[in-house]
Amino acid sequence: MSVLRPHRSGWGILPSYFDARGESQTIEPATLVALQRALGGRAPLAGADARTSAGRAAPAEPGYMPPVLRDGRRLWMLMVQLYAVRSQGNWGHGDFGDLRKLVHVARQSGAAAVGLNPLHALPPGQASPYSPSSRLFLNPLYIDVDAVPEFPGIEACGLSAEVSRLRRAEMVDYPAVRAVKLAALRAAYRAFRENGHAERRAAFERYQASEGEPLARFAAFEALRERSGTPWRRWPANIPQPPAEDAGFHAFVQWCAHEQLQDCADAAKAAGLPIGLYLDIAVGVDPDGADTWIDRASFASELSIGAPPDIYNPAGQDWGLVSFHPQVLIETDFSAFRRMLRATMRYAGAIRIDHALGLNRLFLIPRAAKATQGAYVQFPFEEMLAVVAQESRKQQCLVIGEDLGTVPEGVSQRLNAWGIWGYRVALFEREGDRFRHPERFPEHALVTFNTHDLPTFSGWSSGHDLRMKAGIGVDAGETDAERSRAREAMTATLAGYDIGPELSFDTVVKYLARSRSQLLAVQIDDILELADQPNIPGTIDTHPNWRRRLPVDLEDFSRHAGLARVADVLTAEGRNAFR
Repeated sequence: MSVLRPHRSGWGILPSYFDARGESQTIEPATLVALQRALGGRAPLAGADARTSAGRAAPAEPGYMPPVLRDGRRLWMLMVQLYAVRSQGNWGHGDFGDLRKLVHVARQSGAAAVGLNPLHALPPGQASPYSPSSRLFLNPLYIDVDAVPEFPGIEACGLSAEVSRLRRAEMVDYPAVRAVKLAALRAAYRAFRENGHAERRAAFERYQASEGEPLARFAAFEALRERSGTPWRRWPANIPQPPAEDAGFHAFVQWCAHEQLQDCADAAKAAGLPIGLYLDIAVGVDPDGADTWIDRASFASELSIGAPPDIYNPAGQDWGLVSFHPQVLIETDFSAFRRMLRATMRYAGAIRIDHALGLNRLFLIPRAAKATQGAYVQFPFEEMLAVVAQESRKQQCLVIGEDLGTVPEGVSQRLNAWGIWGYRVALFEREGDRFRHPERFPEHALVTFNTHDLPTFSGWSSGHDLRMKAGIGVDAGETDAERSRAREAMTATLAGYDIGPELSFDTVVKYLARSRSQLLAVQIDDILELADQPNIPGTIDTHPNWRRRLPVDLEDFSRHAGLARVADVLTAEGRNAFR
């Protein structure tokens, strides 16, 4: 067992922490021992959980800010779960062809960006975009196969009936979509190998050269996983390399995905969107996924990321993901962390770092332990902030950090000092019998009514989410009476700030539009008045998380009355990016 030496910048296991109620919680000795063992034998114990990180020097070079935001403009983004998009052309799963059309919908509506769920490569059968196999490569289900030059066509491949079925489906059928798209892409790859144009061949070779060893390893992993059908930890140590044709296929697939997403980014720039694409980065990766196989040393693979018990999740949370090992990051100049950031920033005008508090500390749980049997591990916070700022400037990409949950004092301020913008959710901004005054939201932040893990406006205002959770045995963390008081508080807030006498999504958008926060995100689910939220944390099979498709075709969405109303409100409030 290796012995890891603490770095001067400091990292280690926190023996205690303050919970969501502000009460101090001490970690059991057995949990500390288990974490130390999983982190290499002698992981250091950090000092008691500090409530403040004040007194730090100002960063010399904070992260990038787009010129339009430096000028003080107040903008909005259209937020979409891309897999959920329904269109006349996709194959039962939103794709990059749809994204290109969404760019133009955003332009017509005055939005500065299209915001998306993570586009990371997922394990087979996985629906959650926040449980990736790799954060370095893309999910091939987003490829618009019809747009791949070498694809011989649906009919030629005998896929017409299956694609037609998937287009009509109410839910995303991930296994079926994966099967039909990979079959189609294999046909395209055969045509490419046999008759590909010289220009296309040269472009593929340039892509492979630019991606280097990580792409070669990822392609090999995908080929080996297909052949073995088992997690890589069960593979023999001397497993033979896959045939070049098999690995070449997966490299080709990634090239197709890269080209199409880059085309969407270019289209956003050509359309004049001031931000362009706003992409999301998951907090960790699947322990049996490609990233942990490609670079095993960089991950603390015996520990799972989660969250301690709180008001909404009294049993705690285990997200089943693994994180980077803090000591290895330090010893390698954060190379794996840098690669991960670049893999998403290359396409984006802005990114969101999911659970950005993980730059400071992560709640890690020993494998097979309960979610309550974890502890916070302090990461080299200032060094990680410096890396984020460096990559942000290199890629000219704004960084937004999701700083929700149990936030130690001073952490949000340090994120902001390094140029990492905050993330404010209106549902959490309750102040007694009112919600926060618009002028009291921070300027350098993205404000939104909700998130993918929270009720839609329709669900919240009608209490649908409470009834639905009760029906599947999930603790909602809120009673009907408490929800009624929350609605009364929002109604009083709207009336008190001369926004409107009635509680509606239009008046809530107006409330958010008047905030000081320069960026405002509006979810397409709220525009369409959907009652069900994309995801209910803590559920797997009892709710169709990440599977619901939008009820309106993308071709009709640009003319939707709800979109027109929201766009008019935001234009009137000075958030039209083009006026």
